[in-house]
Amino acid sequence: MAARSRIVVLSTLYRAVRIAMRPGGPGLMARLASIPRLVRATLSGRYAGLTAGRLALMAAAVAYIVSPLDLIPEGALLLLGTLDDAMVLSWLAAAIVTETESFLDWESHTVVTEHGSFVPAPAVAYSGEQVGHNDWLGGVPVR
Repeated sequence: MAARSRIVVLSTLYRAVRIAMRPGGPGLMARLASIPRLVRATLSGRYAGLTAGRLALMAAAVAYIVSPLDLIPEGALLLLGTLDDAMVLSWLAAAIVTETESFLDWESHTVVTEHGSFVPAPAVAYSGEQVGHNDWLGGVPVR
């Protein structure tokens, strides 16, 4: 069972790395900068792509990695003690990449109206050109 979970974690990490390194995709700084917005949008209920439970698991993973207390202590079992941290860290990295990818995609296709509500952004502007979320303000195209 432990070997299967390692394979699942490694395959998830591999997919996340492929997504993160995709040409034209968001860079590391864009992903890191989106995390506070992702948390706010999830907790406020505006973004439904991430559940509060998964967000709590991600926060618990961060706490586990930085905590001096471990399920398997490094001092007693050396290599085996670091493997649990490595598995949690790889899961967290994969989760951050996939969740920020989905969030940034959602954010780029969402417009904040003048009343503060979120609506899907139109795919085509009045002139027929493609627009992104930065080209819209209050549901009205910015020119």
